[in-house]
Amino acid sequence: MEVPFERELQELNERLLTMGSLAEQAVHRALQAFEQRDPELATQVRDADTVLDRLEIEVDERAIVLLSKAPLARDLRMVTMAMKISQNLERIGDEAAKIAKRARALASEPPVRIDVDLHPLAWEARTMLKNALDAFVRRDPEAARALIPRDQSVDAAHKAVREKLVSYMQAHPEAVPQCLEVLTAAKCLERIADHATNIAEDVVYLCEASDIRHLPKTGAPPAPTES
Repeated sequence: MEVPFERELQELNERLLTMGSLAEQAVHRALQAFEQRDPELATQVRDADTVLDRLEIEVDERAIVLLSKAPLARDLRMVTMAMKISQNLERIGDEAAKIAKRARALASEPPVRIDVDLHPLAWEARTMLKNALDAFVRRDPEAARALIPRDQSVDAAHKAVREKLVSYMQAHPEAVPQCLEVLTAAKCLERIADHATNIAEDVVYLCEASDIRHLPKTGAPPAPTES
């Protein structure tokens, strides 16, 4: 018996929610592994990335089946946005895995105190991801729009970390290997925020059929007004 379209759509949504939960968990564990230099936690993040890879393929396969059934406009947006959101979640898993890899590398290096704080950047990237996923769950375009300008704050925080690390390496050449690992982790966090922004833009399109991807991000793009 053929599965009803609405049930298939619900299963697609559930796959996305699973991916979102796994991506959030992977980022959290990657940052723990990095801070604690914990190879076991890093391995868990790598394993989660493998699961996210598989789920992305499942979402794409289910979406293609649904597209073949010529869905109506709103359902069509859901199916196409599911493919885009799953891609961003998979890439967030990739970035978490890169941070975890840096944790394993640091675990093999002599401990060095580096006077650079990643916590504000990490907190903002994680919060943006959580807020983007919450906006998707609630189908809340206003929350999604409010998130988008924060990407510039993350970019600025990443730039500040990078500049501080470069200065620190110049003053402490013995710490260059460890600083490079921190520099890579900071870039991963900046990319996680980028993917969270992409998800927020997808939520706006899903809810309003409004493509805001290339609009300025200095302020939340206005919602469309009724004519």
